[in-house]
Amino acid sequence: MRRMAIALICAAGALTGASAQDKGALEPAPLPPLANPDDPKLPAKEVFGRAMTPAEAQARSIGFYSRGCLAGAVALPVDGDAWQVMRLSRDRAWGHPAMIAFLERFSRKAAHEGVWPGILVGDISQPRGGPMLTGHASHQIGLDADVWLTPMPDHRLDRAEREEMSAVDMVRPDGLAVDPAHWSERQAGIIKAAAEEAEVERIFVNPAIKKALCETHKGEAWMNKVRPYWGHNYHFHIRIVCPAGETACQPQDPVPPGDGCDKSLDWWFTDEALHPAPGKPKPPLTLSQLPPECRQVVLQK
Repeated sequence: MRRMAIALICAAGALTGASAQDKGALEPAPLPPLANPDDPKLPAKEVFGRAMTPAEAQARSIGFYSRGCLAGAVALPVDGDAWQVMRLSRDRAWGHPAMIAFLERFSRKAAHEGVWPGILVGDISQPRGGPMLTGHASHQIGLDADVWLTPMPDHRLDRAEREEMSAVDMVRPDGLAVDPAHWSERQAGIIKAAAEEAEVERIFVNPAIKKALCETHKGEAWMNKVRPYWGHNYHFHIRIVCPAGETACQPQDPVPPGDGCDKSLDWWFTDEALHPAPGKPKPPLTLSQLPPECRQVVLQK
């Protein structure tokens, strides 16, 4: 089972952290300049975390979801007719144009069909993608996005609300099931609305949420895309496929067949999965460990 856990970590490439419940900053302090930006051992996240503008180039997702970068990023507007962006201080509302178009279309679909009035969008990517200073191992190529499991309110949130408002935890403290005080078919409906979209490759949710979905939606085709993973109890993580024709984008292996409501789900409720033994942290990625083009992307003036 330990090999299963390792394989799942590598396949998903998504860590918890910088989550919907973590507050932002009303007056974020700028990062100090790097003392030695040419140090080959310098973590790539230190360089990408200081890039405040997108690379001016044709939009391209370069590399894999958890080892790459993004050229030609565009930002999701802070406010839309069916969405609002949260945690503006993180500056992570950038994405590949395909992801931005998806979020706009998906949010409008959900509102039009009466699923939710709109969505609250968390992290997408940094202006040039790449590793982040906090949180996520993925979200590096502009094709991942976090959507809160809290519906958009009926008013425009002010800056303080966007930084300090917390999403709602959908999972019981023991991790064995969803919290019926918060989880409902409304949450299932917004996940379903996203999973039904053709370009969605995977959706990551807390295992307890996957279990709840299996109790009410077992056998439905869209359930194949909904994958259990640690964390994700405040939000769900949408991953879309590599855009057509972008050969520098490395796709993920296809999801296994079936709805995922089989015995493989049981492992997530074992002590090994619920209380994993702490492992030795992996050293952070350096620029030399990313696709070669990423150096040019992040260092472009």
